[in-house]
Amino acid sequence: MRTFDYGKLAELHWDNEELRHVAKIHEYKGRLTAFADRNPKEALRLVEIAKIQSTESSNRMEGIVTTPTRLRQLVQQKTMPRSRSEREIVGYRDVLNTIHESHKHIPIRPSYILQLHRDLTKPAGLSYGGHFKNVQNYISETREDGTVVNRFTPVAPHETESAIEAICASYRRTLAMETVDPLILIPVFISDFLCIHPFNDGNGRMSRLLTLLMLYQNGYDVGKYVSMEAQIAKAKDAYYDALQAVSEGWQVGRNDVKPFIRYMLQAILSCYVEFESRADVIGGADHSAYDVVRAYVKSKVGRFRGTGAIEACPSAGRSAVLASLKKLTEEGVIRKEGVGRATFYVRNDDSVD
Repeated sequence: MRTFDYGKLAELHWDNEELRHVAKIHEYKGRLTAFADRNPKEALRLVEIAKIQSTESSNRMEGIVTTPTRLRQLVQQKTMPRSRSEREIVGYRDVLNTIHESHKHIPIRPSYILQLHRDLTKPAGLSYGGHFKNVQNYISETREDGTVVNRFTPVAPHETESAIEAICASYRRTLAMETVDPLILIPVFISDFLCIHPFNDGNGRMSRLLTLLMLYQNGYDVGKYVSMEAQIAKAKDAYYDALQAVSEGWQVGRNDVKPFIRYMLQAILSCYVEFESRADVIGGADHSAYDVVRAYVKSKVGRFRGTGAIEACPSAGRSAVLASLKKLTEEGVIRKEGVGRATFYVRNDDSVD
């Protein structure tokens, strides 16, 4: 089995784009903290929206879906699951809540990762929850003609526990030495976790939960307010391409870690940019719901939906946002097109100052 020494990351050279991403994230990090401290009510509303989006997006990437209404009710614990998919959604919700509430008290150790996996799979009643894989798994690809090809073979079941122990130990050791920025270290850990593929099922969802956990522990908590999983799902082809690139030569320790690092830095930065956009829309506490929604409308290019406005204007509340959209439509600031779930809005540019 290959060895893991994350301390060697300190010897790598980084290009200007990667360095700019790291610097920008550090800059945004401080402004996010200041906003959350000044606007606790609005920040809490953003957290609740992000939880719903994170649970939906991460599960959808694995083909686990339900209706938007049912999803919202499940995340808000207002109903009980009715299907296997909904039970798996509840498992993700539970672990996400644990990370939000207790991330400072969850060490990056195999025993804790197993416990999180146990809680992820518990609502679905899966017997292998909380245990490392007992059968060889493969990362495969289904081609356009329907044929399935093996893209990558992870470590064997009997090597899994020692591999996870090795990456956890190297992560903790390197983090303590402070020679590698956590924004570089975390993506490398996650890419190794996915190449090990330690569980019979749930590896992708666990990797995204662990990403949030490690970012939160290092002070990068933007995923609380803007769904990191939603950002990944939006660019999932690039996500899988980056994983494909980082897996080449992985078994013998000759893989290039930079493609996945670069992808994750872009995803994290996009979350911070989105947060700033939402913070600008929220504005000061003395703004009316109409003012907040109008500011959101002025920031939009192209079509947008009422759900987007509700998510971006947490200080206004659902009914006030919809009422403001109705008023803006009547005033000619925007126009409403489509019917039912297909309804969307478009700015009338000549009416927007």
